Order: sequence, then C-alpha cells, then structure tokens
Amino acid sequence: MKYLEGIAEFCAVADVGNFTGAANKLDTSVAQISRKVASLEKQLGVKLLQRTTRSVSLTEAGTQYFQQAMPALKALEDAQLAVSALQASPQGLIKLTAPVAFGEAFIAPLLNTFMQKYAGISVQCTFSNEKLDIVELGLDLAIRIGKLEDSTLVAKKLATRHLFVCGSKDYFSQHSMPKSLQELKEHTLLVGSQPNWRFVVNKEVQTLPVQGRVRYNSGNALCSAALAGLGLTQLPGFYVREALARGELIEVLPEYKDKQEAIWAVFPSNRNVAPKIRLLVDFLAQNIMDDR
Repeated sequence: MKYLEGIAEFCAVADVGNFTGAANKLDTSVAQISRKVASLEKQLGVKLLQRTTRSVSLTEAGTQYFQQAMPALKALEDAQLAVSALQASPQGLIKLTAPVAFGEAFIAPLLNTFMQKYAGISVQCTFSNEKLDIVELGLDLAIRIGKLEDSTLVAKKLATRHLFVCGSKDYFSQHSMPKSLQELKEHTLLVGSQPNWRFVVNKEVQTLPVQGRVRYNSGNALCSAALAGLGLTQLPGFYVREALARGELIEVLPEYKDKQEAIWAVFPSNRNVAPKIRLLVDFLAQNIMDDR
C-alpha cells in the first residue's frame, strides 16, 4: 500500500501549518515529515506545498488533495480507534498539560490513581501556567481554568471552582470586616497574578482593580501572606479551604462570590478522541469535586 505513504504527514503539515508542528503531532522528526511529503509529491507528480523560509502554504493542487484526503484519513483513524476500543484494557501514552498549583494538588494525584487502575497507560504531564499550544506540541489534552479563549479546541467542563475573599483573625482584630465591595478599597489587598478581583453582583460579573505592597504570582504565597495578617486575599477554595475550616482565615463578602469559574479539559478539534483519552477525562470529571 505504497500509495498511502506520506498522506498522514502531508495532512498534518496542511492542518498545523508547519513542519515542526506536524512532527510533534505525529511524534517523528521534521526530516522524516519532509521526506515523506516530498515522496508523495513525486508520486503524484504535483507540488502540494509552497515552502519559504518563513512559512508553508498549500498550492491549488495541495488544497484540493487535502480536502479529499483528510476525510479518508479520518475514516482510517476511526477504524483503528474502533479496533483499539475492543481491548479489555486501554494502552498507550497520554500527554497533557495542567496549571502548576492546581495540577500538583489535584491532577497529579488523580493521574497516579488512574495509572494504578489502568496498568497499560503511561502519562506525561507538563505543569505550566502558560497556555501551551497543545496542537503544535502534540499534546492530547490540557486542563485549563476560567474563561476559555475562542479557538478550535473542543472543551469539556470538569468542575467549577469558587473564589473566596478572606483575611486572618489577626488582620480583623485591627480592621473592621468589609460589608460592601466599596469598603474593600479601604483595606490592604494582596495582589496575585491578576490585576482585578472578580465578583458577581445581581448575576453580573464585576471587577475591582487591586493594588498593594504585596504582589505574588503564587496562590500558596498569597495564602501565607493572608495568614500572616498582611491583608485580604481572593483565592480559589483549594488554597484556603483548610485554613477556613480551622478558623485561621475568615471569609468576607460571600454574597458576591464568583461561582462561575470552570475547570475544563480541552482537546484539539481536528483529532478523534481516543478511548484512553475519553476514559481519563471521564475519570477526572468524576473525581474533581466542585470547589464550594
């Protein structure tokens, strides 16, 4: 079936828009991608890609061939996925990314439990607070929090997390508790990676610009500063839940709590979701609890 050689490589380049991204997607080298595409062009007797030092674009013949070849390639992938789904136990590597603090606290332990349950699965997880390009890096999925940017990615909601405004007993022994959002401006606020705090007033999201002498891009560091009595902080529940339960931190303005920040699993829309990926996402959705 020599006529099939190079089709997957060409479609990957056409889809991603460059040879490096295609190599990452197919887990091979750029040289192998280039060689396969060149072989396909020679076999067809036409130029499919227009290459420059800065970009790769489809020729007219390449556009037509991609439109015809991609559905056929997807049909072959569907057939392979259907066969692999018959396996009693899922197999293979899952590559994903997750935010650092949330990933270390929640995703990593769940991944460990998932691999204990499915011995044929291996996991490669990159913890990063940057929104990595999962298509170009060849990742299977990403865990993301908050409002998603418009993109070609497909998203599945896993859970919802809430933001708590709180301060320590020591802080409130010297300052009155705020009764309104306006009164927050009279308090010392601890600033995180975002310049605004979010609240919900009459079912509408409102933001409050925050400034202060403490500015950390770490939720754990902000929680520590709040416990030290340095000011008020707004943090997701997983940072402050235990301190709130112990009474070390006191929540204020709960009636304005933003309850709409979702936790998502996102996938490339141009890739059929393998059974092992669906299995992991379903497992995460069942085990990540809403942060109340």
